[in-house]
Amino acid sequence: MKHLIRIFSLAIALCMIFTFAASAETASPIYSADDLFTSRDYEQTADLSGAVSCTVSDGQDIHITAAGVYVLTGSASNVTVYVEAGTEDKVQLVLDGVNVTNANFPVIYVKTADKVFVTVSGDSALSVTGSFAADGSTKTDGVIFSKTDLTLNGTASLTVSSADNGIVCKDDLKITGGTLTVTAASKAIDANDSIRVAGGALYLTAGTDGLHAENSDDDTKGFVYIGGGSITISAGDDGIHGQTVVQIDGGTLSIKAAEGIEGTYIQFNGGTINIQSTDDGVNAAYKSSAYTPTVEINGGDITVAMGAGDTDGIDSNGNIIVNGGTVTVTGNSTFDYDGAAQFNGGTIIANGQQIAYIPNQMMGGGFGGGGNFGGGWGNSSPNGGFGMGGGFGGGRGGRGGW
Repeated sequence: MKHLIRIFSLAIALCMIFTFAASAETASPIYSADDLFTSRDYEQTADLSGAVSCTVSDGQDIHITAAGVYVLTGSASNVTVYVEAGTEDKVQLVLDGVNVTNANFPVIYVKTADKVFVTVSGDSALSVTGSFAADGSTKTDGVIFSKTDLTLNGTASLTVSSADNGIVCKDDLKITGGTLTVTAASKAIDANDSIRVAGGALYLTAGTDGLHAENSDDDTKGFVYIGGGSITISAGDDGIHGQTVVQIDGGTLSIKAAEGIEGTYIQFNGGTINIQSTDDGVNAAYKSSAYTPTVEINGGDITVAMGAGDTDGIDSNGNIIVNGGTVTVTGNSTFDYDGAAQFNGGTIIANGQQIAYIPNQMMGGGFGGGGNFGGGWGNSSPNGGFGMGGGFGGGRGGRGGW
């Protein structure tokens, strides 16, 4: 009977290997920066010819109703800059040494426009100290609150502090330059459709999440893309949270959080990432039906250190694929996955030891060592080891599958 079980398990395992290998596609970035940013997004200074100058004054709101460039200066309290332009209008707000503190309402409130640029040309500070008041049926909960596409850039520093969220965008939020420091009781930066970072220096301190992208109405949206810049995050919950995809192509990231990075499909293509977490370092979970939970590492230098206890360095409710890069994990459980594992290239260092496979904390591993079968029933050996707990399939469900 034991021989029959082993023959049966071997047949299943070999079938899974061939199925997984046959359906695998060449690793490629999910998103391209060329498609995510426009040339104007990258322009760190505004064309001031024809610009309108506005000086803030206590209790005096500013209403912007047309496309153009508006330069904001001065110091005041309880001032809201409203943008209520046409749906085809592009508005650029230049913060040239402006300081505003509000009690319970956004400092910048974008209600309508095609797109708004917030460009910092002189060190500025914006804050809301109390509980946010609603605007009719709209729950305003960010110091900068935008219902349309928003781009943050510039050559100076912007400091944002909030009793709730720091910066909120109900569409796509892009950051390409400047120095942005956000301290928020809840999320530092929150967007519905996407957060896209191409440059700049970000210093984020959040009671919950540092970068959070999630769309409650459409679970094919809500992604985080990082292609450059320097990002430092201290967060009480997730450092980076993307409902669908978290893709890191470049930049330098330093994250201290309960969970470092959480998403459905997490892809590393480059950059230097350092994560210190008290829970999972990298966690691919079922946040969206558009993708199968997967951690895919094609490049970059990734270092993960976890706290003691039931924590995982790199955890996937689906698959883990390592094609390149250097992954250094320190902790009680370095890797944990419920689906399949492929080690096709790169370097893995687990608790100081370089290994040539992807171990699995869960009973019943997957296939490590590039998919070579070996080991015994229910173990996680250097050659992979088939286990009852390891399932195959899934991957980039929204991109044709693996």
